[in-house]
Amino acid sequence: MRLILHRLGLYAITAWVAITVNFLLPRLMPGNPIQTMIGKLQSNVTPAEVRSIQLSFGGSLHSGLVHQYVTYLDQMVHGNLGVSITLSSPVSTILRGAVPWTVGLIGISTVLSFFIGTIAGALLGWTRGSRLDALIPTATFFQAVPYFFLGTVMLMIFGSELHWFPQLGAYSLNVSPSWTWAFVASALRYGELPMISIVLSSIAGWILGMRNMMITMVAEDFVLMSVAMGLPRRRVIWTAARNAILPSIANLSLAIGLVVSGALLVELVFNYPGVGDLLLNAVENEDYPLIQGIFLVITLAVLAANFIADMVYFALDPRTRTEAQS
Repeated sequence: MRLILHRLGLYAITAWVAITVNFLLPRLMPGNPIQTMIGKLQSNVTPAEVRSIQLSFGGSLHSGLVHQYVTYLDQMVHGNLGVSITLSSPVSTILRGAVPWTVGLIGISTVLSFFIGTIAGALLGWTRGSRLDALIPTATFFQAVPYFFLGTVMLMIFGSELHWFPQLGAYSLNVSPSWTWAFVASALRYGELPMISIVLSSIAGWILGMRNMMITMVAEDFVLMSVAMGLPRRRVIWTAARNAILPSIANLSLAIGLVVSGALLVELVFNYPGVGDLLLNAVENEDYPLIQGIFLVITLAVLAANFIADMVYFALDPRTRTEAQS
């Protein structure tokens, strides 16, 4: 329990730092972001709209920085992330429509890449020197190709030419978003090609890491003793893999951020309605509230995923529980 509380404290501090940086960034930029956004509005700006823009920055920029920071934190706690100037809607409402698509795409792709790569790496490590080692240069080649380039090539070949997968979007125009089987099946179908491109671009690292650890683990005394005792082959492999997987779980927390950045580019290639397209439009139009909201959501999501990875490591490695109790 003490280790869990310690981890929570570290992630809470990290989240606070991210929130503070998110607050300071627009204020460190040259010019007045409030006047910039007001100037981008096509119609006359009402006092209520000006007040809404000011609240998204924690109040008027002429007020004290501490007062702005306290107001910003209060607005964030109440779920008020400001109003998007380009979309004329609350940022929280916009993100509620886009974040589930990105989380679903990145989450499923990361889990698939991790499990497939880990299982393949364990088998390659146990049967090192076999013909299965031919998978390594193939997987390494795909990881060396940039996310967006691989996604573009796959879209052209398997989408436009062969018509094996839907080309653009997240679901068929013949169905409406709802919790029905028709919509879920359509969303899964349209998400297949983006997921495959993300998995192919990130699986090599898991394969190589797990293979190298498995080769080291196979030479350990407890594995050799288990084989000599005639224990079932499946049990021996599972025992060795359970110990070899620990570094991969530790690296998972570091890889999540890289997967997120690459997946945002994949969303642009496949015209996927996630955070990637929103972020691009927000940067192009200097939509500060939307940029801040996206940055905050991505940061908190990555921190949450890292915390889950830490808890899985804590559950698999009894040594961490012993150290926490000592």
